Amino acid sequence: MSIHDIIEGKKQWRAHMARVKALPPDYQIVYKEMQRYYFKVGPVDLLDGSLLSGIVDFFEEGVAAGRGVLELVGDDVAAFADELIKDSRTYADIYQGSISGK
Repeated sequence: MSIHDIIEGKKQWRAHMARVKALPPDYQIVYKEMQRYYFKVGPVDLLDGSLLSGIVDFFEEGVAAGRGVLELVGDDVAAFADELIKDSRTYADIYQGSISGK
């Protein structure tokens, strides 16, 4: 990875976080909790994929439609987050495989 790639990645991340900060406070809270969860156990390809930006897109559409964040994701935010990565290999899966000898 070159310096240019690192700088470009930081620019993209800052632009992404600016979009998050433009969301209403309740949306920001839910997004940040989902992000924290994904960074802990989330999919291996989290940073390469479009999961987080897709969530922001989804939330921006919800804001534009005048809907509350819990109307979009439901009362169980954790279940919603898990559903988004149900078919993805996670770091938790890798860890479980390493301790079980698989």
